[in-house]
Amino acid sequence: MGQLMQFSRSIGWREDDPTLGIKLKRQRSEGIHSWTEGEIAQYEACWPSGSIPRLALYLMLYTGQRRSDVVRMGPADISGGSLRLKQQKTKTELILPIHAALRAEIDQWRGTGQTFLEASSRRPYTANGFYNVFKGWCRAAKLPERCSPHGLRKAAARRLAEAGCSAHQIAAITGHKRLADVAHYTKAAEQRKMAEDAMSRLDGSV
Repeated sequence: MGQLMQFSRSIGWREDDPTLGIKLKRQRSEGIHSWTEGEIAQYEACWPSGSIPRLALYLMLYTGQRRSDVVRMGPADISGGSLRLKQQKTKTELILPIHAALRAEIDQWRGTGQTFLEASSRRPYTANGFYNVFKGWCRAAKLPERCSPHGLRKAAARRLAEAGCSAHQIAAITGHKRLADVAHYTKAAEQRKMAEDAMSRLDGSV
């Protein structure tokens, strides 16, 4: 609104700016929702193994990549049990071991194109086109609107942290440049582990 008022003054539509001096209260946000294990299981229950929606889920969940990179993944990127990619956003080159769950879905893929995920035109999805299709798959699984492709990237990092991976190890998978961007995953996992250890000590002292 402030920018609109300033523009109005610049073209002579207004002589004053009523927004001057107004201080907005900053809204705290948790950012994009990280999928819970329950939400992942609900999606899996709707889309069986061997389906393209299940393959899409696992490509994101077991690589930790952005949708702009997932839509470009294909058979040619696999070599020696690893998946090679160059992130579109950061140009970071990664070599990722293929998790057994993802391998099982790739082995069932019967496509003939250059990418695992193809639009109805048999061409690779655009990042935005895939987002819309994936959201449709989520709605079919009756998942809340908060579930998004990027939320699976966060869920992948969360799982790695809960498995005891360090920020450096998580970044080696996700390709994050700044460890601060992944540190909160390890911090939350460490807090949970310490809390569990603390409670187990109480049980032992009774």
